[in-house]
Amino acid sequence: MNLRKTLYAIALFCTPALAFAHPGHGDSGIMAGLAHPVFGLDHLLAMFAVGLWAAQQSGAARWALPLTFVGSMLIGGLLGFAGVEIPLMETGIAGSVLAFGLLVAVAARLPVAVSMTLTAVFALTHGVAHGLELPDLASPFGYAIGFVVATAALHAVGFALVRFLPQAAAPLVRIAGAASAATGVWLLAS
Repeated sequence: MNLRKTLYAIALFCTPALAFAHPGHGDSGIMAGLAHPVFGLDHLLAMFAVGLWAAQQSGAARWALPLTFVGSMLIGGLLGFAGVEIPLMETGIAGSVLAFGLLVAVAARLPVAVSMTLTAVFALTHGVAHGLELPDLASPFGYAIGFVVATAALHAVGFALVRFLPQAAAPLVRIAGAASAATGVWLLAS
């Protein structure tokens, strides 16, 4: 019984490192940029959820949400490259995991302008984090290409998952959103 408690304690101590696994992606600009969104649990869940949420929309919102996220994230990345820091950045990123997860869980269809504004604000926090994490020897241009491509791919996977699943699987998508929201709560509490 003591061994199990010890293992749980070790796992608990390691979880913040998994959630905010930003440093250590290598020195190559493109590879580091590709790795940053994929290996940071907070980025991965938020970007995947944007794809899920976009697929739950109709009309222009299906494309506007992912494009807004990528564009705002790139602006944030450029700000991060310049050394601009925003207050409560990590809180905003964790909040985005919670918010996008909830939006997927309830299949929210907000007015497009509200959805785009919300998406842009959260994407800006992700972008600044990416920009501030630029490895010392990496090319900012290559790094930006990497994190933009990885983000677009995560959006596309989430989008495709919803669009190609049978309608009977819609509750599973909502459950995934709820799980992401719960992870967002955990990240905020960490």
